[in-house]
Amino acid sequence: MTIHVVDLDQDWHTCPNHPDGHPYDIRRTLVDIIPGGPCRAPVTIRCGQVTTTIPCHRHEPAKRQCGACRVIVTERTITNHHPTTGVAG
Repeated sequence: MTIHVVDLDQDWHTCPNHPDGHPYDIRRTLVDIIPGGPCRAPVTIRCGQVTTTIPCHRHEPAKRQCGACRVIVTERTITNHHPTTGVAG
């Protein structure tokens, strides 16, 4: 499994439709990538007379990818800003 560690920084505001607030600007910063290793289930592709092998993440949907190709995104920190109050939470 390849793990991507990100920091999330989002600006919030309140409006009549969402009195509890909602994010309107979200920024993600990539902090670290922990590689999962080489593909364990490569896929053979044929096009006419040409045959080639590619990693499964380039061909298969996520649920059919091997453990090394599957990507997991982990949020390390989440910072919320409310511009009208200036309070970060």
